[in-house]
Amino acid sequence: MPTSKRSPTQPEVAEPVPLPPDPLSEAFLNFMHGEKNAAERTLINYRHALDTFRAKHPHFTTWDTLEADHYRRYLFEQMKSGIARATIRLHFAALRSFHTWLTRRQGWTKNPLLEVQLPKNEKKLPIVLTVTQVVTMLDLPLSVPKEKQAPLWAPERDHAILELFYSSGVRLSELASLNVHDIDTFAETMRVIGKGRKERLCPLGSPALRAIQVYRSKAGVHDGPLFLGKTKKRLTIQALGEVVKKYWRLSGLPIKVTPHKFRHSFATHLLNNGADLRSVQSLLGHASLSTTQIYTHVTTERMKEVYQDAHPRA
Repeated sequence: MPTSKRSPTQPEVAEPVPLPPDPLSEAFLNFMHGEKNAAERTLINYRHALDTFRAKHPHFTTWDTLEADHYRRYLFEQMKSGIARATIRLHFAALRSFHTWLTRRQGWTKNPLLEVQLPKNEKKLPIVLTVTQVVTMLDLPLSVPKEKQAPLWAPERDHAILELFYSSGVRLSELASLNVHDIDTFAETMRVIGKGRKERLCPLGSPALRAIQVYRSKAGVHDGPLFLGKTKKRLTIQALGEVVKKYWRLSGLPIKVTPHKFRHSFATHLLNNGADLRSVQSLLGHASLSTTQIYTHVTTERMKEVYQDAHPRA
Protein backbone atom coordinates (compact mmCIF):
# COMPACT_ATOMS: atom_id res chain seq x y z
CA MET A 1 0.00 0.00 0.00
CA PRO A 2 1.33 3.48 -0.75
CA THR A 3 2.12 5.66 2.21
CA SER A 4 1.38 9.32 2.61
CA LYS A 5 3.36 12.01 4.34
CA ARG A 6 2.82 12.29 8.03
CA SER A 7 1.23 15.40 9.47
CA PRO A 8 2.90 16.93 12.54
CA THR A 9 0.25 15.50 14.86
CA GLN A 10 0.50 11.92 13.63
CA PRO A 11 2.78 9.40 15.36
CA GLU A 12 5.81 8.42 13.35
CA VAL A 13 5.47 5.20 11.38
CA ALA A 14 8.73 3.51 10.33
CA GLU A 15 9.41 1.53 7.20
CA PRO A 16 7.81 -1.94 6.99
CA VAL A 17 9.75 -4.73 8.70
CA PRO A 18 10.77 -7.49 6.21
CA LEU A 19 9.32 -10.76 7.56
CA PRO A 20 7.74 -13.93 6.24
CA PRO A 21 3.95 -13.61 6.12
CA ASP A 22 1.96 -14.52 9.22
CA PRO A 23 -1.42 -16.16 8.48
CA LEU A 24 -3.13 -14.78 11.58
CA SER A 25 -1.91 -11.24 10.95
CA GLU A 26 -3.03 -11.43 7.33
CA ALA A 27 -6.47 -12.76 8.31
CA PHE A 28 -6.85 -9.95 10.85
CA LEU A 29 -5.87 -7.26 8.35
CA ASN A 30 -8.27 -8.72 5.79
CA PHE A 31 -11.00 -8.55 8.46
CA MET A 32 -10.14 -4.90 9.22
CA HIS A 33 -10.22 -4.04 5.54
CA GLY A 34 -13.27 -6.06 4.50
CA GLU A 35 -15.59 -5.95 7.50
CA LYS A 36 -14.45 -2.89 9.43
CA ASN A 37 -13.74 -0.80 6.33
CA ALA A 38 -10.56 0.50 7.98
CA ALA A 39 -8.75 3.41 6.35
CA GLU A 40 -5.58 2.71 4.38
CA ARG A 41 -3.45 4.56 6.94
CA THR A 42 -4.90 2.40 9.74
CA LEU A 43 -4.07 -0.79 7.85
CA ILE A 44 -0.50 0.41 7.24
CA ASN A 45 -0.06 1.26 10.92
CA TYR A 46 -1.54 -2.04 12.10
CA ARG A 47 0.61 -4.12 9.75
CA HIS A 48 3.71 -2.28 10.87
CA ALA A 49 2.87 -2.77 14.57
CA LEU A 50 2.28 -6.51 14.19
CA ASP A 51 5.39 -7.03 12.06
CA THR A 52 7.56 -4.95 14.39
CA PHE A 53 6.47 -6.97 17.41
CA ARG A 54 7.23 -10.26 15.65
CA ALA A 55 10.63 -8.98 14.50
CA LYS A 56 11.80 -7.38 17.73
CA HIS A 57 10.38 -9.48 20.54
CA PRO A 58 13.08 -12.02 21.57
CA HIS A 59 10.57 -14.60 22.84
CA PHE A 60 8.16 -14.57 19.93
CA THR A 61 7.42 -17.94 18.36
CA THR A 62 3.65 -17.99 17.92
CA TRP A 63 0.91 -15.64 19.09
CA ASP A 64 -0.74 -18.24 21.35
CA THR A 65 2.37 -18.61 23.51
CA LEU A 66 2.45 -14.97 24.61
CA GLU A 67 1.61 -13.83 28.13
CA ALA A 68 1.03 -10.36 29.58
CA ASP A 69 4.66 -10.21 30.80
CA HIS A 70 5.93 -10.60 27.23
CA TYR A 71 4.03 -7.47 26.25
CA ARG A 72 5.14 -5.62 29.38
CA ARG A 73 8.78 -6.33 28.53
CA TYR A 74 8.20 -5.17 24.97
CA LEU A 75 6.55 -1.99 26.28
CA PHE A 76 9.48 -1.39 28.62
CA GLU A 77 12.02 -1.81 25.80
CA GLN A 78 10.12 0.59 23.58
CA MET A 79 9.96 3.24 26.30
CA LYS A 80 13.64 2.75 27.16
CA SER A 81 14.62 3.29 23.53
CA GLY A 82 12.99 6.74 23.54
CA ILE A 83 10.12 6.00 21.16
CA ALA A 84 7.39 8.64 21.44
CA ARG A 85 4.46 7.68 23.64
CA ALA A 86 2.04 8.37 20.82
CA THR A 87 3.86 5.82 18.65
CA ILE A 88 3.90 3.25 21.46
CA ARG A 89 0.18 3.70 22.04
CA LEU A 90 -0.43 3.37 18.30
CA HIS A 91 1.47 0.05 18.26
CA PHE A 92 -0.45 -1.29 21.24
CA ALA A 93 -3.79 -0.16 19.82
CA ALA A 94 -3.06 -2.46 16.88
CA LEU A 95 -1.97 -5.32 19.14
CA ARG A 96 -5.06 -4.92 21.31
CA SER A 97 -7.38 -4.90 18.31
CA PHE A 98 -5.62 -8.00 17.02
CA HIS A 99 -6.10 -9.89 20.31
CA THR A 100 -9.70 -8.75 20.56
CA TRP A 101 -10.26 -10.23 17.11
CA LEU A 102 -8.54 -13.47 18.18
CA THR A 103 -10.88 -13.88 21.14
CA ARG A 104 -14.10 -12.80 19.43
CA ARG A 105 -13.59 -14.31 15.99
CA GLN A 106 -11.03 -17.09 16.43
CA GLY A 107 -12.26 -18.55 19.71
CA TRP A 108 -9.16 -17.80 21.78
CA THR A 109 -9.84 -17.82 25.51
CA LYS A 110 -7.29 -15.27 26.75
CA ASN A 111 -6.32 -11.74 25.87
CA PRO A 112 -3.00 -10.96 27.63
CA LEU A 113 -3.15 -7.29 26.67
CA LEU A 114 -6.08 -6.71 29.02
CA GLU A 115 -3.51 -6.91 31.84
CA VAL A 116 -1.06 -4.42 30.29
CA GLN A 117 -1.31 -0.78 31.32
CA LEU A 118 -0.02 1.73 28.79
CA PRO A 119 1.68 5.06 29.59
CA LYS A 120 -0.60 8.07 29.39
CA ASN A 121 -0.34 10.04 26.20
CA GLU A 122 1.54 13.32 26.31
CA LYS A 123 -0.98 16.09 25.74
CA LYS A 124 0.53 18.95 23.83
CA LEU A 125 -1.58 21.98 23.12
CA PRO A 126 -1.93 22.54 19.37
CA ILE A 127 -0.26 25.64 17.97
CA VAL A 128 -2.73 27.85 16.13
CA LEU A 129 -2.48 30.82 13.81
CA THR A 130 -4.02 34.16 14.56
CA VAL A 131 -6.74 35.41 12.22
CA THR A 132 -4.26 37.93 10.79
CA GLN A 133 -1.73 35.16 10.09
CA VAL A 134 -4.41 33.06 8.38
CA VAL A 135 -5.42 35.98 6.15
CA THR A 136 -1.76 36.53 5.25
CA MET A 137 -1.59 32.93 4.02
CA LEU A 138 -4.91 33.06 2.17
CA ASP A 139 -3.98 36.20 0.25
CA LEU A 140 -0.61 34.96 -0.99
CA PRO A 141 -1.52 32.75 -4.00
CA LEU A 142 -3.12 35.67 -5.85
CA SER A 143 -0.45 38.20 -4.91
CA VAL A 144 2.85 36.46 -5.69
CA PRO A 145 4.23 35.74 -9.19
CA LYS A 146 3.16 32.44 -10.71
CA GLU A 147 5.87 29.83 -11.21
CA LYS A 148 6.77 29.57 -14.92
CA GLN A 149 6.09 25.83 -15.22
CA ALA A 150 2.76 26.01 -13.39
CA PRO A 151 -0.53 26.12 -15.34
CA LEU A 152 -2.20 29.50 -15.81
CA TRP A 153 -4.90 28.60 -13.28
CA ALA A 154 -2.47 27.43 -10.53
CA PRO A 155 -2.81 30.62 -8.41
CA GLU A 156 -6.61 30.30 -8.35
CA ARG A 157 -6.33 26.60 -7.51
CA ASP A 158 -3.90 27.24 -4.68
CA HIS A 159 -6.09 30.04 -3.36
CA ALA A 160 -9.09 27.69 -3.33
CA ILE A 161 -7.07 25.00 -1.54
CA LEU A 162 -6.02 27.34 1.28
CA GLU A 163 -9.50 28.85 1.59
CA LEU A 164 -11.03 25.38 1.81
CA PHE A 165 -8.60 24.20 4.50
CA TYR A 166 -9.51 27.14 6.73
CA SER A 167 -13.20 27.30 5.85
CA SER A 168 -13.89 23.64 6.64
CA GLY A 169 -11.11 22.39 8.91
CA VAL A 170 -10.79 19.22 6.82
CA ARG A 171 -7.87 16.85 7.10
CA LEU A 172 -5.28 16.76 4.32
CA SER A 173 -6.39 13.29 3.17
CA GLU A 174 -10.03 14.40 3.15
CA LEU A 175 -9.29 17.40 0.94
CA ALA A 176 -7.21 15.27 -1.42
CA SER A 177 -10.12 12.90 -2.04
CA LEU A 178 -12.68 15.62 -2.84
CA ASN A 179 -14.56 15.48 -6.12
CA VAL A 180 -16.43 18.26 -7.90
CA HIS A 181 -19.83 16.79 -6.98
CA ASP A 182 -18.92 16.91 -3.26
CA ILE A 183 -19.32 20.70 -3.32
CA ASP A 184 -22.93 21.88 -3.14
CA THR A 185 -22.81 25.54 -4.13
CA PHE A 186 -26.51 26.14 -3.48
CA ALA A 187 -26.55 24.55 -0.02
CA GLU A 188 -23.07 26.02 0.69
CA THR A 189 -21.86 22.67 2.02
CA MET A 190 -19.24 20.07 1.25
CA ARG A 191 -19.53 16.29 1.58
CA VAL A 192 -16.47 14.82 3.30
CA ILE A 193 -15.48 11.17 3.69
CA GLY A 194 -13.52 11.04 6.94
CA LYS A 195 -11.83 8.39 9.06
CA GLY A 196 -13.52 5.01 8.99
CA ARG A 197 -15.19 6.10 5.73
CA LYS A 198 -17.70 8.11 7.76
CA GLU A 199 -19.50 10.81 5.82
CA ARG A 200 -20.22 14.29 7.12
CA LEU A 201 -21.39 17.63 5.73
CA CYS A 202 -19.26 20.71 6.30
CA PRO A 203 -20.61 24.24 5.81
CA LEU A 204 -18.48 26.45 3.56
CA GLY A 205 -18.02 30.18 3.80
CA SER A 206 -18.60 32.54 0.89
CA PRO A 207 -14.87 33.26 0.28
CA ALA A 208 -14.13 29.52 -0.09
CA LEU A 209 -17.10 28.97 -2.41
CA ARG A 210 -16.10 31.94 -4.59
CA ALA A 211 -12.50 30.73 -4.73
CA ILE A 212 -13.61 27.26 -5.84
CA GLN A 213 -15.89 28.69 -8.54
CA VAL A 214 -13.16 30.96 -9.92
CA TYR A 215 -10.65 28.09 -9.97
CA ARG A 216 -13.07 25.67 -11.67
CA SER A 217 -13.98 28.25 -14.29
CA LYS A 218 -10.36 29.09 -15.18
CA ALA A 219 -9.18 25.46 -15.09
CA GLY A 220 -12.21 24.02 -16.86
CA VAL A 221 -12.92 21.57 -14.05
CA HIS A 222 -16.46 20.27 -14.49
CA ASP A 223 -16.41 16.74 -13.11
CA GLY A 224 -14.21 14.21 -11.35
CA PRO A 225 -11.42 15.20 -8.93
CA LEU A 226 -11.71 18.74 -7.60
CA PHE A 227 -8.05 19.72 -7.36
CA LEU A 228 -5.86 18.94 -10.35
CA GLY A 229 -2.18 19.16 -11.23
CA LYS A 230 -0.79 20.43 -14.51
CA THR A 231 -1.41 17.03 -16.15
CA LYS A 232 -5.09 17.36 -15.17
CA LYS A 233 -4.83 14.44 -12.73
CA ARG A 234 -5.88 14.54 -9.07
CA LEU A 235 -3.37 16.28 -6.81
CA THR A 236 -1.82 13.80 -4.40
CA ILE A 237 -1.67 14.24 -0.63
CA GLN A 238 2.02 15.04 -0.99
CA ALA A 239 1.38 17.67 -3.65
CA LEU A 240 -1.28 19.38 -1.55
CA GLY A 241 1.09 19.44 1.41
CA GLU A 242 3.71 21.07 -0.81
CA VAL A 243 1.22 23.79 -1.81
CA VAL A 244 0.78 24.78 1.84
CA LYS A 245 4.52 24.56 2.50
CA LYS A 246 5.26 26.80 -0.48
CA TYR A 247 3.07 29.65 0.75
CA TRP A 248 4.24 29.28 4.33
CA ARG A 249 7.81 29.83 3.14
CA LEU A 250 6.73 32.86 1.12
CA SER A 251 4.73 34.26 4.04
CA GLY A 252 7.67 34.66 6.40
CA LEU A 253 5.44 33.66 9.32
CA PRO A 254 7.38 32.48 12.41
CA ILE A 255 5.01 29.53 12.91
CA LYS A 256 5.38 26.61 10.52
CA VAL A 257 2.08 26.37 8.66
CA THR A 258 0.77 22.91 7.74
CA PRO A 259 -2.67 21.65 6.69
CA HIS A 260 -3.24 20.51 10.27
CA LYS A 261 -2.40 24.00 11.57
CA PHE A 262 -5.33 25.25 9.49
CA ARG A 263 -7.48 22.58 11.14
CA HIS A 264 -6.33 23.60 14.62
CA SER A 265 -6.91 27.27 13.81
CA PHE A 266 -10.37 26.54 12.37
CA ALA A 267 -11.50 24.80 15.58
CA THR A 268 -9.93 27.31 17.96
CA HIS A 269 -11.31 30.36 16.14
CA LEU A 270 -14.81 28.83 16.21
CA LEU A 271 -14.63 28.23 19.97
CA ASN A 272 -13.16 31.68 20.58
CA ASN A 273 -16.17 33.16 18.83
CA GLY A 274 -18.81 31.26 20.78
CA ALA A 275 -19.26 27.92 18.97
CA ASP A 276 -20.23 25.01 21.23
CA LEU A 277 -17.96 22.00 21.61
CA ARG A 278 -20.43 19.46 20.19
CA SER A 279 -20.80 21.44 16.97
CA VAL A 280 -17.04 21.72 16.57
CA GLN A 281 -16.73 17.97 17.20
CA SER A 282 -19.20 17.32 14.39
CA LEU A 283 -17.48 19.74 12.01
CA LEU A 284 -14.08 18.15 12.62
CA GLY A 285 -15.41 14.60 12.30
CA HIS A 286 -14.10 13.54 15.71
CA ALA A 287 -15.55 10.25 16.97
CA SER A 288 -15.03 11.26 20.61
CA LEU A 289 -15.70 14.58 22.30
CA SER A 290 -12.53 14.12 24.35
CA THR A 291 -10.49 14.58 21.15
CA THR A 292 -12.13 17.95 20.55
CA GLN A 293 -11.73 19.08 24.16
CA ILE A 294 -8.05 19.88 23.67
CA TYR A 295 -9.18 23.04 21.89
CA THR A 296 -10.92 24.25 25.04
CA HIS A 297 -7.50 24.16 26.72
CA VAL A 298 -6.11 26.30 23.92
CA THR A 299 -8.81 28.92 24.42
CA THR A 300 -8.32 28.82 28.20
CA GLU A 301 -4.58 29.40 27.80
CA ARG A 302 -5.33 32.33 25.50
CA MET A 303 -7.72 33.83 28.05
CA LYS A 304 -4.98 33.57 30.69
CA GLU A 305 -2.57 35.43 28.41
CA VAL A 306 -5.12 38.19 27.81
CA TYR A 307 -5.76 38.41 31.56
CA GLN A 308 -2.05 38.64 32.36
CA ASP A 309 -1.54 41.35 29.76
CA ALA A 310 -4.65 43.40 30.50
CA HIS A 311 -5.48 43.15 34.20
CA PRO A 312 -3.78 45.81 36.37
CA ARG A 313 -3.31 43.40 39.27
CA ALA A 314 -2.65 40.18 37.37
